[in-house]
Amino acid sequence: MEKNQCCHKTTKRSEDEKKLITNRLNRINGQINGINKMIENDAYCNDVLIQLSAVENSIQSLSNHILENHLYTCVTRDLEKGDLDTIDEIISLFKRFNK
Repeated sequence: MEKNQCCHKTTKRSEDEKKLITNRLNRINGQINGINKMIENDAYCNDVLIQLSAVENSIQSLSNHILENHLYTCVTRDLEKGDLDTIDEIISLFKRFNK
C-alpha cells in the first residue's frame, strides 16, 4: 500500500484561488449532471462521449492549474527549507499523471 506522503500537510490558498477552483469544480459538476440527464433521456452515444471528453479536458485543465501552483508555492517553499522529500512527492505525482 502506497503511503500518502502529504496527508500531514496543508496548502493555504487565497480566497481568489479558492473561488477560481470552486467555480471550475462547479462547472465540472454541471457537466456531469448534464451527462446524467443525457443518459436518462437516451441521448445518442456519440453525443455522450463528446461530453465525457469535455469533462476529462476540464478536469485535466484544473489538475494542471493546481499542479502549476503547487510547483510555484509548496514545492518552492519546501526546497528553500531544504526539504528534499518534496522531490519524491513530485515524482509520485508525475507517475500518477502519466498513467
